Amino acid sequence: MFESYKNVLKRGGSHLVTSLRAIIFAVLTGIVLGFVGTAFYYGMQTVTAMRLDHPWLILFLPLAGVLIVWLYHLLHDEKDTGTNLVLSAIHSNENIPLRMAPLIFIATLLTHLFGGSAGREGAALQLGGSIGNSLGKLFHFDEKDQHIMIMCGMSAAFSALFGTPLAAAVFSMEVVSVGIMHYSALVPCVIASLTAHGIASACGITPEIFPIASIPAFTAKNALIIGIFAVLCALVSILFCTTLHNAERLYKRFFKNPYVRALAGGLIVIGLTMLVGNQTYNGTGMNIITGCMEGKTVFPLAFLLKMVFTAATLGAGYKGGEIVPTLFIGSTFGTFFASAFGCSIPLCAAVGMGAVFCGVTNSPITSLMICFELFGFDGMPYFLIAIALSYMLSGYYGLYSSQKIIYSKYKTEYINRKTH
Repeated sequence: MFESYKNVLKRGGSHLVTSLRAIIFAVLTGIVLGFVGTAFYYGMQTVTAMRLDHPWLILFLPLAGVLIVWLYHLLHDEKDTGTNLVLSAIHSNENIPLRMAPLIFIATLLTHLFGGSAGREGAALQLGGSIGNSLGKLFHFDEKDQHIMIMCGMSAAFSALFGTPLAAAVFSMEVVSVGIMHYSALVPCVIASLTAHGIASACGITPEIFPIASIPAFTAKNALIIGIFAVLCALVSILFCTTLHNAERLYKRFFKNPYVRALAGGLIVIGLTMLVGNQTYNGTGMNIITGCMEGKTVFPLAFLLKMVFTAATLGAGYKGGEIVPTLFIGSTFGTFFASAFGCSIPLCAAVGMGAVFCGVTNSPITSLMICFELFGFDGMPYFLIAIALSYMLSGYYGLYSSQKIIYSKYKTEYINRKTH
């Protein structure tokens, strides 16, 4: 009996030490990524303001692309696969070099300064994954603990930049392997996310929150309308994923040389911008998302144009993320749907963002939390319906080819396959 109690105490003490160590390093990761994320946020604000004040900067986008390719070549990271590498490092032990962090930082700022169409949170995931992995190596963590540090870094960077600590804490655990959650990382990711968010807030970063002024009553009719809209959002998410992947394949097929590829991509984006006549679809497009949430109408095919601009930019090798373009696509598609069918524009824009985000990331819990943090809890029934349907009907498509679908979306069946 005494030996049994002794073993219990021994195991309990071991678990306590492990937990304390995880908490300490989660706080450290949150602090580091909080400041890095803050610097990245203000860098993005600065280059975006410069581009808007000087629209002619877009003419230098091809040269910026060449510079980005040269930087990656200079630091021997030509085969960088971005966020896919971060995901692969968690489930297949690939190495994430520390140089990924400064490279994605500088390359994303260059892309946005000169008018490329991209986001920022994808870059944050790479920053967080790279720095988290490096901290794990610095303190000689074993392989499994390093995976947790990578997820901590992803959560911290996402939280600092986007201002949704609840969603950020869960996203890094959910996006890696669809169908399972890495709950061993829950406490560290929560602490890292909240720590980074606190530092970002102290540095003056305010989260972009879009409360919906008036939400229609949840009736059978409105539920049916949102259900139909969710089905369409699933199709839009499939189209976006397919467009991005095919654009990258086409660029590599017709332009073997990465420098020529970047030049061609820059010229294509310039040509598209001139055809449109303005820079609505360049950069992140947060002003358009804000307008949609305020009930303003947009060009009916705005969501398709953003897909084309983003695919033309990222497919050519420019850097950034896909998440804010996803929100742009979801909000403008929601506005188009609402205008066509006489629904609430802010509600459909919010539902569209959540549903399309879920469709491209295969992360329903994160999508729901993002909706709650960005739009409030009052629209909960609509968010639930839309995200659930979009998750199921978007199939096995996804932004990240390294993401694994562990369990089927349609039955309790182990399938362990990658997205396409």
